[in-house]
Amino acid sequence: MTTALLLGLGCGLGLLALWRGLRPPRTALAAQLARLTPTAPPLPAPPPADADGSWTARLGRPLAPVLAELGLPTRSMRADLAVLGRAPERLLAEKAATPLIGALLPPALWFLLTAGGLAVAWTMPLWASLALAAAGFIVPDLALRNQANQRRAAFRQALAAFLDLVVIGLAGGAGVEAALTHAATAGTGWSFEQLRRALDTAQLTRRPPWTSLADLGRRLQIPELVELAATVTLAGTEGAKIRTSLTAKAAAVRAHQLADAEADAQAATERLSLPLVLLFGGFLLLLGYPAVVHVLTAF
Repeated sequence: MTTALLLGLGCGLGLLALWRGLRPPRTALAAQLARLTPTAPPLPAPPPADADGSWTARLGRPLAPVLAELGLPTRSMRADLAVLGRAPERLLAEKAATPLIGALLPPALWFLLTAGGLAVAWTMPLWASLALAAAGFIVPDLALRNQANQRRAAFRQALAAFLDLVVIGLAGGAGVEAALTHAATAGTGWSFEQLRRALDTAQLTRRPPWTSLADLGRRLQIPELVELAATVTLAGTEGAKIRTSLTAKAAAVRAHQLADAEADAQAATERLSLPLVLLFGGFLLLLGYPAVVHVLTAF
């Protein structure tokens, strides 16, 4: 059984390698021009993959280019990776390693049980390998999405504080751009660092700060930041009441956070009630089993 699975896995990897050889990846235009121009300066080395990756990432790193040619990671995955500051190669390496590990665990367990004298049908480890391989391919995506959503929630909390600081700066007589800059420099953490970087980029490229904030919101998939940029743009072009608008936006962000907290609390309450339901069902089964057996054996 184990030999058949290993042979099938080897054949699949061989077919993938053959397909990759027939359709090699495209070389970047800059690299092609550098080859044609002897005097061109050497291209900078690409940044290495995450050195602090898990052992599964190191195990599946050789197979990461194969998944990259299949169109992975998707656009939503790239947005989650941008939020967490991770390289796409690490996610692809984990997605390549976890199905392999999940496919090899049931045959290994089946071999140990068989060696111990316990007879187990060979179809059980086969279906278990397929199920664990499919689950292993999806688990890294779910973990990535969960971590990215947690960081987005933390960014929304920081955004509400940022808006309050902007309103205080505007009340003190500062302009819109100065209030944004002072508010971004007042906080610490990843969220304020992203805000400062967006504002610094706008200053260096001579672009309006709200344009960089909108780009940051679209890159991180945070709609509240995009709406904030639209509000500031309206104030800068049509003279709207910026303080009132930003105060209302901060209240809306906090209301959204409160609704999310209530939804999480209700979900946690439902998850806690599930063990009680199972325990009650087991208790009823324990009480009713003798009576059911007595009725069935009476005839």
